[in-house]
Amino acid sequence: MRHLAAFMLSCLAATSSAVAETCPMAPDHSARLDALIVEIQRAPTEAQARQISNQMWEFWADAPNEQSQAILDRGMSKRAAWDLLGALEDFNRLVAYCPDYAEGYNQRAFVNFLRQDFAMALVDLDRALTLSPRHVAAMSGKALSLMALGRTDEASLILDEALELNPWLPERNLAAPGGPLERKGQDI
Repeated sequence: MRHLAAFMLSCLAATSSAVAETCPMAPDHSARLDALIVEIQRAPTEAQARQISNQMWEFWADAPNEQSQAILDRGMSKRAAWDLLGALEDFNRLVAYCPDYAEGYNQRAFVNFLRQDFAMALVDLDRALTLSPRHVAAMSGKALSLMALGRTDEASLILDEALELNPWLPERNLAAPGGPLERKGQDI
């Protein structure tokens, strides 16, 4: 009887945790992000562009619920403290819990980039961009990862796409004349 009660309690716990483990859809900030892209394209100074970019980050980092937000925030704090393995564990947990949340993949890609696992970073960046095609930071990260892998032609194309959306990206210097991602064979 005691084993039956324990079995039933474990089944009940598994069922309730499965329900609790369902991640809702991420908030749809696409209209506001599109407006911010227009604003940043018109920004007259780098300082103003940086403020707009910070607003974009607020939307990208708005997780689907409190649980996913806590995992994201914890992972980002660990990454900032260079606890890359701890951050990777958190972002793995976030991606497993919220497989349709682009920022989980983008953050895990950033950790893999810092770990110099550029191929793995690309896998996550591709997924992030599938979920959020105008995620400028993921585009920039993809260009940097491709560049690190020596795939400079692809990196240059992706960076050009990112710069069309945000001409103030810090990585813009990579595409400038003489930069490693300068487009060769094109008149300026």
